[in-house]
Amino acid sequence: MFDLTKPPANSLSPGRRAWLRFKRNRLGYWSLVTFCLLVGLSLVAELISNDRPLLVRYQGETYFPMVKDYSEKTFGGDFDTSTDYLDPFIRERLRQSGNWALFAPNPYGSKTLNYFAKAPNPSPPTRDNWLGTDDRGRDLLAQLIYGFRVSVLFALALTFTGTVLGIVTGAIQGFFGGKTDLAFQRFIEIWGAMPELYLLIIFSAVFSPSLALLLILLSLFGWMGLSDYVRAEFLRNRQLDYVRAARSLGVSNWLIIRRHLLPNSMTPVVTFLPFRMSGAILALTSLDFLGLGVPPGTPSLGELLSQGKNNIDAWWISLATFAVLVVTLLLLTFMGDALRDALDPRKADAA
Repeated sequence: MFDLTKPPANSLSPGRRAWLRFKRNRLGYWSLVTFCLLVGLSLVAELISNDRPLLVRYQGETYFPMVKDYSEKTFGGDFDTSTDYLDPFIRERLRQSGNWALFAPNPYGSKTLNYFAKAPNPSPPTRDNWLGTDDRGRDLLAQLIYGFRVSVLFALALTFTGTVLGIVTGAIQGFFGGKTDLAFQRFIEIWGAMPELYLLIIFSAVFSPSLALLLILLSLFGWMGLSDYVRAEFLRNRQLDYVRAARSLGVSNWLIIRRHLLPNSMTPVVTFLPFRMSGAILALTSLDFLGLGVPPGTPSLGELLSQGKNNIDAWWISLATFAVLVVTLLLLTFMGDALRDALDPRKADAA
């Protein structure tokens, strides 16, 4: 019998059919949901882990420490310096009758030093620091939350720039072919032979470390792998009848690329996106581990791994950081496998 509540397969667009195949891969689908949830939580990390209260009610007045800086004198202190809301004296003032403060679930920021820890740094997990502290006294949970956000945002930016460059160069090679393709191929061979790590070491010694500089340097080399796949798709698709018909009608090359070839050549681009993000996260973590990545003071998973290596007894640093990396990379890998199967024409079915 036919299911009248379900539209026939032929009425569904290719994108809709691919999405349904992706959803049937439960591991990949729930990996996507989990990853998006983790990224969304990291984007509002200030509401989850912050050393400043979200809201303070003190002596009948309402204060918003997250958006405005207040001096200690505002809350009964003696100095004009910024209020340290972790100071036991300030905490006591805010707990007095009629006063209250709404803190984040984890009352530590990415750069907060726990001066009131009862154990020397790095301290093991305690009631105050759920995952312990690093060798500088910073809360490890806060470091992981903010470090995860930095890694994911950097990976997204690097994936976007590398994908755009790879599509543009691959499209030019595949569509025009001939001498254009030959010249690009020789350039890629020469450019790919350049020692990327040595260039990063040289530039890190000449310029101040920054995420922007790192993004530019890695983008200069990250487009070549994808360019080969796009080039192969364009070389195959440009010989199809509908492309020849468009040329015979006088359609411009740009319009043929944008309207006909590019939409039909995006399968390898979309399929490799999760794997490219995994590579970008690993690249940033590796460079941070070597001291060639983000500026000092920036939350970094690679720096935490380096601290774990230098402090073997502080097992909580390596274990927690390694767990975050493994979970992140596994989610991206499961998403990539499901996306690859969903876009594989050999696995298309009538559903």
